[in-house]
Formats: sequence, C-alpha cells, structure tokens
Amino acid sequence: MLNLISIIVGVVALVLAIPAFLPILALAYYLIIPLAAIGALIGAASTSNIGRNLNLLVIVIGVLRLMLTGGLF
Repeated sequence: MLNLISIIVGVVALVLAIPAFLPILALAYYLIIPLAAIGALIGAASTSNIGRNLNLLVIVIGVLRLMLTGGLF
C-alpha cells in the first residue's frame, strides 16, 4: 500500500516537472523536489523499491535542472 502511494506521488511530481522545464516555470522545482522527497520517504517505508526509485529520479532531474540554470531559470 505504501508503495502505491509513493508511485502516485512520484507520478504527480513527474507530471508537474514536465512543464517546469520551460524557463518561466523552472522555479516550480522548489515545490516539486520536496514533494518527491516525501514520496521517496514513503517509498522507503514500503517493501518494494519502485516508488522510491521513481521519486529519486524526479529529485535528480529537478536538482540537475536547477544546477544547470543557477537555481533561477
């Protein structure tokens, strides 16, 4: 059950991350990364790793995107 919740949170964060690739919406990653971190914590409490790994992927994408643009755009 926790894995399913983690997957749902990860998919929501990933869907929100797609339009945030646009320069105008890049600051949305400051909300997406903590959302994915909560999903990763929920996924870490489950027996399966799929939800946790999905959320960690969203976190890595968000951090890399912010690092490439200096955290602003």
